[in-house]
Amino acid sequence: MTTDVWLPVAASEIEGLPAPHDEGFTYRFWDGGDYPADPADCVFYGVPYMIDPAVCARPLSEMTSLRVVQTLTAGVDHVLSAVERLAPGVQLCNARGVHEASTAELALTLTLASLRGIPRFVEGQRVQEWRQGFNPALADKSVLIVGYGAIGSAIEDRLTGFECARVARVARSERATERGPVLPLSELPRLLPEADVVILSTPLTDSTRGMVNADFLSHMKDGALLVNVARGSVVDTKALLAELESGRLTAALDVTDPEPLPPGHPLWQAPGVLISPHVGGPTSAFLPRAKRLLSGQLNRYAAGEPLANVVLTTA
Repeated sequence: MTTDVWLPVAASEIEGLPAPHDEGFTYRFWDGGDYPADPADCVFYGVPYMIDPAVCARPLSEMTSLRVVQTLTAGVDHVLSAVERLAPGVQLCNARGVHEASTAELALTLTLASLRGIPRFVEGQRVQEWRQGFNPALADKSVLIVGYGAIGSAIEDRLTGFECARVARVARSERATERGPVLPLSELPRLLPEADVVILSTPLTDSTRGMVNADFLSHMKDGALLVNVARGSVVDTKALLAELESGRLTAALDVTDPEPLPPGHPLWQAPGVLISPHVGGPTSAFLPRAKRLLSGQLNRYAAGEPLANVVLTTA
């Protein structure tokens, strides 16, 4: 029986892992370089974080004994197609609980920086110009969160102290929460014209790819701000560029399509856009939470208990 566990963090740095001599595990550290052992012997694959998706998926086809794929990302689109080709019974788990704090912080940072004109102040500081003026506040604004999973909920947690006039929530499934209803995506045409700020935190799926297209954007009110901390491909870049260049909408983007955004791409110079280089997750909050997730999942696996955050079991 093979019991290799590939981890993107050295096992010696993770507290609470099952003892190798008790469970027969052999912990292997792999961060995308040379394979640490024969992939065919791996039963639990902790996917490296922030490396080329093609590299993350590369060993999967050789992992013939694999039972668990654990990503350290909230989205699993970078390994999904490779996992779906594996033998039946492999569980794919995401990193729910790892990125909510960091991503929600960035969503709020981008929102506030865009509304309050921080990029203009930074440019003024660079050329020693005192650029005063009135800017929008988040207070009294209507906010629409599109994608109300763990990250969407964490974003609303951080909005509560900013005296927003209203926070509306939209997700794939309609449901009730303590804060109010989560409405279905079919309600977007009604809700978009009422929102001053639209925050995207939805996963990338076949149904959300290109969801923010020309029609979606046309329903947004004049002067509204689009904030994307989801995936770049959720937004039709060409359609967004048209709205930015007309001056009707503004945007704050942690993710883009294409990504990374190449030199010379028109998004770099588009008016009214603030771009951060996909940094919603990598903060000081990441590693402690990632280690706790890996430890918890491996203890569940060793005990034969149900894993957390299972998003797919291969059929």
